[in-house]
Amino acid sequence: MTRILPRRVAAAMALVLAAALAPAGAVTRVLYAAPQGTCDGYPRLQIGMAKGYCAGLVVGPTAADRTRPMRLPRSLLQLDEHRWLVTDLGRWDGANGAVWMLDATPGRAATLARVLDGLHMPHAISNGPDGKVYVGEMSRIFRFDLRAEDPAKSIEPVVTGLPDNRLHENRHPLSKFVFAPDGALLVNVGAPSDQCLRADGTPPARTCPETDGEQDAASIRRYALLSPGRWSGDYTVYARGLRNSVALAVHPSGTVLQGENSYDLPSRWFPFDEINVIRTGRHYGWPYCADIATPTPGWKTTRAMDCASSAHTAPALLLPPHSAPLDMLWYDGAMFPALRGRLLMTWHGHRSVGGRIVSYDADARGVPVADANARFPVYGAGTRAYGARPAANAVVMTPDWRLAPSKRPQGSPVGLTVARDGAIWTTDDRAGLVIRIATDRP
Repeated sequence: MTRILPRRVAAAMALVLAAALAPAGAVTRVLYAAPQGTCDGYPRLQIGMAKGYCAGLVVGPTAADRTRPMRLPRSLLQLDEHRWLVTDLGRWDGANGAVWMLDATPGRAATLARVLDGLHMPHAISNGPDGKVYVGEMSRIFRFDLRAEDPAKSIEPVVTGLPDNRLHENRHPLSKFVFAPDGALLVNVGAPSDQCLRADGTPPARTCPETDGEQDAASIRRYALLSPGRWSGDYTVYARGLRNSVALAVHPSGTVLQGENSYDLPSRWFPFDEINVIRTGRHYGWPYCADIATPTPGWKTTRAMDCASSAHTAPALLLPPHSAPLDMLWYDGAMFPALRGRLLMTWHGHRSVGGRIVSYDADARGVPVADANARFPVYGAGTRAYGARPAANAVVMTPDWRLAPSKRPQGSPVGLTVARDGAIWTTDDRAGLVIRIATDRP
C-alpha cells in the first residue's frame, strides 16, 4: 500500500534527504536562524536543550551571517583560555582539508586563521606526549610543532601506510587514533565496504578478506612505542571485526571503549549501533554478525562465524540503530557537577534517532551501566524499546535538535571536547559550526 505523506512532513523529509545527499562542503539548505540572546556570553542558537544547558555559537553560518569559513569542521583541541585548533575535513576527495587556529573570546567575534592546508581529510587531533600536535589525516598520522616559525615545515609522519581513499572505493578512510596507557598508538582502520559483499550481494569468499585476510581492515591497529616520540613502523591487530571506530576513547582506568557505526542496511530499526569494550585479540563480528548474536543476511549461509559463540565478542551495550556515534569522552569539568564521570557521546546520524548529544551513567571502568527496559529517543515518535537486549537510557542533552526549517537543520555533531572552564565544545560539520554548550545563563 502506498502511503501519502502530509505535504508538510514530505517537505521536511525532502530537506533531510537533500542535506544527506548534498556534496561534501555544499552549503546547507537550511541555515541556523539568527541567534537570539546570549548563552554564557556567546550568541544563543535555537537548539532545544535540556534544562540547565544552552548552546552558544562560536563560529559558523547563520541566517544573520551566511559566511562559512570552514567547510566540514570535525575535531577540536584547546590550546589556552581562548585559542583552539580545529580540523576541517574540507571534502571527501582531494587535498582540501585544513587545520585552523580559532580565537574565541566571549563578547567578541571569533577569528580564524589557517595553520595548515592542503591536507587529505584531517579528522582526529590531539596533544602528543612530546608537546607536539598530532593529526589523523587520510592514510597517515602526522605531528607538527605549533611553536615553529612555519608549522607546515615542521610536519613529520608518525604512522604511514594506512588505507587510502578513492572516492566510493574505501567507505571509511578517516584516521582516528588514541594513545594507550602504555604509550602505544591505537589506530582505527575502517572497513572498506559496508558488508564485504560482491555487487550481487554474495560473499567474495568463505570469510571476508577485508577483515580476516591480509588487508587487516575493519580493525584497530596497535603501533608499539619504541622510545619517547617514536613508534614502530609495523603494527599488530589489536582487535578486528569493527566496521568503523571513529568513536574511540581510553578511560583513566585503562578501558578502551569503541562506538561502532554498524551496517547501513535499509531497515529503519536494524541493526543497532554498539558500544564495545575493546580487548586484545578479540573479533567483534563485522561483517558476519550484528547486534548481540544475529547473523547478517549476506553472510548467514557461509557460517563464517557462530555469532552466539565465543568467537564473536558481543557488544557491551547497544545504541539506537543508525545513530552513528562519532566521538565520546568522560566528562571531567567543573561547570556541570551532575555530569562528572559520565560518558558523553555525539550521534551524527541523519535519521530520526541521530542529531543528538547524550550522556550515560558509567561504572568505575567507564562503561555505561545497563538499564532494565531501556528505551531510545526518536524524533517525532517519542521513544522506542530496545527489547530484551543490553542497553542503557541516555540522558539527551539536546532533546530537540531535529530539522526545523525556520530555525535550524537537524544537528550533525561530530567532535567533543571539555574546555578548561568545563563547557562542552562540539562541531556540526554539515552546517559548518563550532558550538559551545554551557550553563543556561546570559
